[in-house]
Amino acid sequence: QVQPVESGGGLVQAGNSLRLSCSVSGLTFSVYAMGWFRQAPGKEREFVAAISRSGGRTNYADSAKGRWTITRDIGKNRGYLQMNSLKPEGTAVYFCAAAVQVGVSSLPQGPADYSFWGQGTQVTVSS
Repeated sequence: QVQPVESGGGLVQAGNSLRLSCSVSGLTFSVYAMGWFRQAPGKEREFVAAISRSGGRTNYADSAKGRWTITRDIGKNRGYLQMNSLKPEGTAVYFCAAAVQVGVSSLPQGPADYSFWGQGTQVTVSS
C-alpha cells in the first residue's frame, strides 16, 4: 500500500526554522506530485505547497511564499518542506500527500486531488 510518512515536526520559538520530511512507500517519487497541507485547531485543512512529479515546478500558498521552500531528493522517494521564519500562526498539524494520475508538471492545490495522506506531524511555534 502507498503510505506517506511525515517527520521533523516539533516545538520551536518564533523566528526559528524547521524542515519537514515526507517519505512515501509504495511509489517512486517521479510518479506523483507531493503536496503539503496544514490544519490548525478549529480550522479546515489548507494548502501550503506542492511540487510536481518532475520536481521542476512548485506552488505556494501566500502564507508560505517567500519564506518556505518545497524540494525533493532527486532519485529518492522523499520530499521536504523547509519552513523559515516561523510564526505562532504556523502552529498546526502538517500533512504530506501524494497525487497520482496527474500530469508531469501538475501542481494540484485541492485536497481532493490527493489520493494518499500521511498521519501528520505537529508543529508548535511559541512566542
